Order: sequence, then structure tokens, then C-alpha cells
Amino acid sequence: MSKIPSRPTLFAAACLSLATSAAPAEPDTEAVATPLERVEVSGRHYDNAVGSADAASQGVIRAELLKSRPALRPGEVLEFVPGVIVTQHSGDGKANQYFLRGFNLDHGTDFATSVDGIPVNMPTHGHGQGYSDLNFLIPELVDRIEYRKGPYFARNGDFSAAGSADIAYRRTLDENFVALTLGQRQFQRFVGGASTAVGGGLTLLGAIEAQHNDGPWRQPEHLRKSNGVLTLSAGTRAEGWSASLMAYDARWNSTDQVPERLIHAGTVDGRPFGRFDAIDPSDGGQTRRTSLSGEWHRDSDAGATRVAAYAMSYRLQLFSNFTYAMERPEDGDQFSQQDRRNVYGLNASHAVDHRLGDLPARSEFGVQLRQDRIRVGLFDTVERHITATTRDDDVRESLAGVYGQTTVELTPWLRSIVGLRADQAQFRVDSLTNAANSGRVSAHLYSPKFALIVGPWAKTELFLNAGRGFHSNDARGATARIDPRTGEAVDHVPGLVAARGLELGARTEWVPGLQSSLALWTLDFDSELVYVGDAGATEANRPSRRRGIEWNNRYVPVPWLLVDADLAWTHARFKGADPAGSRIPNAVDKVASVAVTLRDLGSWSASLQWRYLGSGALIEDNSVRSRPSLTTNLRVARKLWRQAELTMDVFNLADRKVNDIEYFYESQLPGEVAPVADRHVHPAEPRTVRVTLKLGF
Repeated sequence: MSKIPSRPTLFAAACLSLATSAAPAEPDTEAVATPLERVEVSGRHYDNAVGSADAASQGVIRAELLKSRPALRPGEVLEFVPGVIVTQHSGDGKANQYFLRGFNLDHGTDFATSVDGIPVNMPTHGHGQGYSDLNFLIPELVDRIEYRKGPYFARNGDFSAAGSADIAYRRTLDENFVALTLGQRQFQRFVGGASTAVGGGLTLLGAIEAQHNDGPWRQPEHLRKSNGVLTLSAGTRAEGWSASLMAYDARWNSTDQVPERLIHAGTVDGRPFGRFDAIDPSDGGQTRRTSLSGEWHRDSDAGATRVAAYAMSYRLQLFSNFTYAMERPEDGDQFSQQDRRNVYGLNASHAVDHRLGDLPARSEFGVQLRQDRIRVGLFDTVERHITATTRDDDVRESLAGVYGQTTVELTPWLRSIVGLRADQAQFRVDSLTNAANSGRVSAHLYSPKFALIVGPWAKTELFLNAGRGFHSNDARGATARIDPRTGEAVDHVPGLVAARGLELGARTEWVPGLQSSLALWTLDFDSELVYVGDAGATEANRPSRRRGIEWNNRYVPVPWLLVDADLAWTHARFKGADPAGSRIPNAVDKVASVAVTLRDLGSWSASLQWRYLGSGALIEDNSVRSRPSLTTNLRVARKLWRQAELTMDVFNLADRKVNDIEYFYESQLPGEVAPVADRHVHPAEPRTVRVTLKLGF
């Protein structure tokens, strides 16, 4: 195994050593102090029972479910959110592609994600607005995922119009563990975690992760990743605090999407060329992320208070070549997107039970502050060496949001939620390459929210949700006057772009053992962000409208069997007449996931999942469409003894030749006399087997 960057690994190894060398583990004070939860049909896997949510498309996923199904990459834990599909179009150190409700969310735009209270999405990012890199996630530490879809929730702000997911880490572990995973194509992963009481009511948790992977690519990916987490906590779920330190470092080579004409030809420069080949073998990147965060909470008869703060340092160097030799035939079209930033944030909220006249009510108020101090640039490169600067900017971006909402129980079978959110954004851009693109811009937006929940009757309830949400645009686009590459005049884009959503939903447990929800929704955007393949970025486009249906099912007919079935259909179009057409590129029309899990059959457990990503228009006139893909993943696990488990994961069980992503744009290969419009694809990995041995202590 190749040498892995050492700083985060040494930090985390020290954390784990400290945790394991302290006093023996004591009972989990959180678990002791917490009242017993109501047991629903979903058991330990879901907390989505009737009466527990404010929308049909809202829910909580527990850690037990995450253990039951395999994930090829860390970001794929989001596929447990119904309707979400996660893929990759480049190296595994780069943020994933996310699909939800007819959005190709690119690398995270319009789906807000947080881990342990720290937002993951990056505004004004070097590669794409809302860039959401989850590769630092350690799935073994996840306690739960709280997800919401649509712009109906007052506490959710930037990037949450399509939905959001808050991933919470554990404060203690059920048992300390080490795990080693070995797989095909030089996949090696070690992860270990331990927690213990250290005196004075404090609990210390430490975890480390190290990984190497070459993947199926002709040019080995050579992913080297190291990761660490250290958390100190005290108190209970009713009142307590925690502080966490995280460090992550990754380096990789990448095989970006390639044109189908070259795959069909089968050769390039006299050598064979296949689906897993690279055109520019010097593509790749490196990234680093370090964060310090803390939170304090109190729940009492007087109300519930939460305060959290975080600071993060982030670095990315990304080298890509999507058009090959179209712009610079001699040197090639590789470019580098670079991002260095420090991020600071504070979130606080207070909720209180009270009465409005004779009606019981609960009100919540909150404030959210964030500032990003960014140095972001775009450069022409040859084999990762900078040859020219397209743009280089210092950016300071500040976002402040305040919100309030009140829930009123109008009758025992009817409750309403009314909320309002106000956001203010400040952008300051200092262009180091063209003073005309420097400037200061501010923007504000008010977002009302409303919900009406009827029921339950016969273990069934109905929902009506409406609301306004938004995403921020790249600060450089908000101040731009000159295109940095062409020198032509450009119009700046608004700082904040509004979205309006409406949803009708139902959730039922009327059939014993079955939890089912249905949602009919629509979402309008004032401006669509669309991926531009020949630039490797996104740009603001026309207004859009999406509408769709989601049907989600959890069935536990017997205690040892769990069946999940999530189906979603979407109709996505640009608004208004345009000769180019009305289709939104890469807006897939159908996604589905069906999984069957067998639990605790003696020492055995197993899971089989079918995962479907439907077809979508690749250009506005719908003349070229992506091909649908269906893959099957298998997990089989056996307890060797009480504290030892052996797991085998098989990804793409049927070894289907499908693509993770498809684009349609012009590119020019070396030797071609003119650009060619073609489908560009990034294949899904072939059948891949991984085996994990996990030992508890």
C-alpha cells in the first residue's frame, strides 16, 4: 500500500490511543438518561412514524440501517434518503454527483448537507456552486440522518430548496472496534474507533481511517486518504455539550468522462482504448479539510435551546480536462480549479411551549451566521503545471439568516405550522486579474413557510406544505462585468435565487408492519443552474419548473425481514418559449431503489439492493438522452463470535456495463480537425468485491 499523508492519521491515532488508554468504558449516560422511545414498525432502522414529522417527505434514518447495506463510497450513505442517487464522474477524492427530484445537483447545489453540525456545501467554490464533498465522512460513526425535502422548513437556508440532510455523529460507541477491508484493484481500508469515560462526567471518542484504492481505471486512481475525529462530550440528551476536532487529507488521479466516439473506435494513437481509459493521465487532485466545532443544548419544561459554532480550514487543487484539445491544440485543455478558504459559523435556536388563546402551541426562533474567506482561482495547466491564469480572486462572503415558526394544535386531529425566514448575503470580490470584476453586492430574501397536518385517523395522516427557499449564486457572478476568458461584457447574476414549492402528502401505518408515504410536489426556480461540460462548471440559466410523485415504503412482515421500496417520477422543464428547447439537461425522470434485508438469522445477515437511475435529456431539445442504469449490490455478513464479524460486499453484482454519468457537448481530440458534439460518459465500476473483518474490544 502506498504511503498515505500522515498528518490527519497521526492526529487521529493519538486520539484513538488516548481514548483506549483511559479508564474502562462506563454506561452511556445519554442512553441511561433518555426515556424509552416508542417502538414502531420501523424498529431500530427508521424514526418516521405517523405523528413524528411535519411533511410526508421528512424522516430520520438510524445507524442500524446504514449497517445493513453496502456503500461503494462514503457519500452513498445519502442513498438511504428516499429518492436520492449518488454517482461519480471523476476521481473518488472529488465530490460526488447527486440526483434528487429531477435535479442533477452537480456536486451538491440545492441539497444542503451537514455533518456533526458543520455545513458541507461550499458557496463560491472553485469547481461548482454548493460543492458538497462527503469523502471525509466515516460511516461507522454516523448515529442518524435527518432528512427533509422541499423548501418548507424555516431552519433550512442556503442550498436547501430541493432538500437537506443533517448527518449526526455518535458521542459514544456501543463497542470499541477496528475494521480492515480488502478488495479488488488494490482497495485497502483501515478504520478504528473507541470511546470511554475520562472522569468528571466527560466522554472521549476517537476514530481514525486510512484508505488506498486504484479502481478499475487503466490509469490507476491511486487514491490515498487519511481521516481522523476526536470528540469530547458531557451531559445527557436533556442537557450537555460536545466539542469535535476533525482532520482529512486526500490525493488522487482521476479518469474523467470520455467521448463515446473514442470508445467505439477502440484505439487512440495506435494503442487500445476502452471504457476505463483516460485521455489526460495527469488529471486528478488533492484536498484537505480541518475543522473545530462545538455545541451546547438544554431541554427543559421552559423550552429547548441549542447553540453551535464551528471553524473550518479547507484546501482543494483540482486538475481536469473535459474538452481535450479544443481550446489549446498544442498543450491540451487541462485546467486547474483551486480553492483555499477559512469558514466560520454560529447557529442558535430556542423553542418554547406556550398557548395561543386556548390552543397549545410551540414556537421556535433561530439565528444562523456564516462567513467564508476565500481565495479561488481558475488556471490553464499542462500536466498539473500552471501556464496561464484565467482568473484569481479574493472573496469574502457573509450570510446571515433569522427565522421563526409556530406550531399550533388547532384540534386533536389538525395542526398548523407558520414560519418566516429572512436571509441577508454580503459579497465582496477583489479580482486580482481584472479590476472590472471586483465589487461589493448585497442581497436579501424573505421566505414564508406553511404546513397543515391532518390526522391521524386509522394510523394515517395527510400533509399540505408550501414554502419559499433559495440558493446563493457564485459571488464572482454577482459582481462580474467581463468574461475573464473572452473579454466580452457579461451580465451579473443575482446573489440569491428564490424557489417556491408546494407538496401534498400522506403517510400511513394502516397495514400492520407497513409504513408507506406518498408525496405529490412541485418546485419553481427563478433561475436554473446547469452544468456546462466544456467549462467544467455551472452557470445561471432560465427559470424552471419541476413536479413529481414519490412513493416510499418500509415493510417489516416479520422481525427478521425488512423490505424498502422507494419510487420517484419527475417532470422537469424550463419555463417560457425558447428555440433551444424546454428540457433541463441531466434532469432524470425516474429513480428507484428496492432493498431486501434479512437480519439476525442466527449468526447471518444479508441484504440485496436494486438501484435504478432513469433516463434524462442531455440537451434542451431532447434529441439526445442518457441511458438508464440498473445495478445490484449485495451484502452478506456472519458473526464469527460475539465481538467479531466478517462481511462480504459485492457491488454491481451482475457486472452490468452502465454509466455513472453522461453529458453531451463538443470536444476535440488530438488529431481531430474540428470540435465534435458527442456523448461523454463516465462508466460505473464493474463487479467489485470487498471483504471486511471487524473486531470489537
